[in-house]
Amino acid sequence: MTGSGERLLALGGLAQALQQVRRIADTGQADAAILATALDSVFRIDAETASDVYGGEAAVRPGMLILRDYFHNEARDELLPRLSLAVIQLERRFSRDAMAQRVHDALVELAPTQAQLGSSHPQVLAALGSLYADTVSHLRPRVLVQGNPHYLGQATVVAEIRAVLLAGLRSAVLWRQLGGSLWDFLLHRRSMVDAIDQWLD
Repeated sequence: MTGSGERLLALGGLAQALQQVRRIADTGQADAAILATALDSVFRIDAETASDVYGGEAAVRPGMLILRDYFHNEARDELLPRLSLAVIQLERRFSRDAMAQRVHDALVELAPTQAQLGSSHPQVLAALGSLYADTVSHLRPRVLVQGNPHYLGQATVVAEIRAVLLAGLRSAVLWRQLGGSLWDFLLHRRSMVDAIDQWLD
């Protein structure tokens, strides 16, 4: 896959992770397969390709469909693009901060537990949520998630949202590392649309 294709996978990973954030905030539930892809990606720190980060290109298809709808002005959730932009902006602050190393070290420490129990295990979700709360949530401006107050008032739901936000941030970091930039949406929009349509064919 070309560099631009790898960037699209990372952007698709970001989109589908944050769609799950929106879904959890609204309904208290996530799509189990997409959730696992997102959370697994957090622990694949040294993966060689974007495809490896997500466990294969096919796992990012939901995110590519989201991107296609966005670029064709058919987005179903008007809050998702705003949330995505907030996380992309957060990534710039995160990557410039010593906090990034703290998060890396914490993930390495948590990895054996994740390998034993699985990324979606409540213990792992709680640990990831606490890691986000103790580190990333202190960066400003904070990423604000809107949703159903009934679910946003539950500690387990909040922890899951924070864990998936961490996964979204991981995709944003990968996207930038692969050369992604907000300028892409202005200068390379047409080529991105064509690449997404071709990928989905």
